[in-house]
Amino acid sequence: MAIRRIAVLGAGNGGCAAAADLTMRGYEVRLYTRSHKTLEPISERGGIEIIEGGRQEFAAPSLLTTKIAEAVDGADLIVIAAPSVAHESFGGELAGLLNDDQILMLNPGHTGGSLHMANVLRKSGLKARLRLCETVTLTYICRLIGPARVEVYRRTAHLRCAAFPAGATEELVGEIVKVYPNVVAAKNVMETGLANINAVMHPAGMVGNAGWIEKTSGAFYFYREGISPAVANVIAAVDRERLQIVKRLGLPPLSFVEIFFEAGLTSEAARASGSVFRATQESAPNRTIKSPAKLDHRYLNEDVGYGLVPMAEIGKLCGVQTPVVDALITLASEMNGVPYREQGLTLAKMGLSGIKFEEFMEIVQAGF
Repeated sequence: MAIRRIAVLGAGNGGCAAAADLTMRGYEVRLYTRSHKTLEPISERGGIEIIEGGRQEFAAPSLLTTKIAEAVDGADLIVIAAPSVAHESFGGELAGLLNDDQILMLNPGHTGGSLHMANVLRKSGLKARLRLCETVTLTYICRLIGPARVEVYRRTAHLRCAAFPAGATEELVGEIVKVYPNVVAAKNVMETGLANINAVMHPAGMVGNAGWIEKTSGAFYFYREGISPAVANVIAAVDRERLQIVKRLGLPPLSFVEIFFEAGLTSEAARASGSVFRATQESAPNRTIKSPAKLDHRYLNEDVGYGLVPMAEIGKLCGVQTPVVDALITLASEMNGVPYREQGLTLAKMGLSGIKFEEFMEIVQAGF
């Protein structure tokens, strides 16, 4: 199947970058957001201005809509470029709209995203063949810098992608790579989900800089200034716990610094050093990215609730203790007054209640 028609669900940073880039590359793009307010500036301009490498272009997607059925009707590929907190509602809406040939791509899947989406689709009465895959992170390192205006700092290199169930990875990645040549196949969605470097990095950075964020409303560079040596030590500790889970699952034990380098986010010298602090200091694409203005932000709401929580839950399933991850979940919950352990992505929400480790690996490979 040649992918020609692409529905992009979500008009935030990644969604706008995807819609603009894919339009400029000749695909028929339908951009959907449920928010009329979000869509309004794009509709007023008739499209999206995309800035990359000092070059400015204007892209006019074939459809801008707040009706999801319009967006996905006849689409070959459906890209969900939205926070993982929205996956449940998307799954409920898409269950009755998907056909047997459409590919659903979570960009990114975060940690356990495909398991969650598949469970929601199943519970919502999906009749079509499930063709579901996820990437480790967004295809673009980007930010909206104005109304209907997105800047792409870099395209993510060596972007791992896997299908759920894992047996479909070769087929689906074979199609996705025609759209995104930087995509490479991963073993399964645990390899992609547990390579969620946002969950490893952002919660420690937010908790460690809570006072600075509240005092300055985020008037500092999050990566270059906020990731101090002490904060980097906490990130490294989270990564050690993550790697214990990865090894228990028999997956490639790539460290945070190695993944960061593979994505094109730091220097070869930083990779060779193995230092989290050096890797973040020498991250050219992230150098000018400011801190969130408040703690009520996706760097905690998403990266704790849908990053660290499922990581800790999967750790328990694997018999791996995660004391630093657990501490960050507790601190973030207290800071924001949000019970992330209950509201986040639990084993139950992934359809994994009461299962044993061996059953878990069978589900990842063969599906529910």
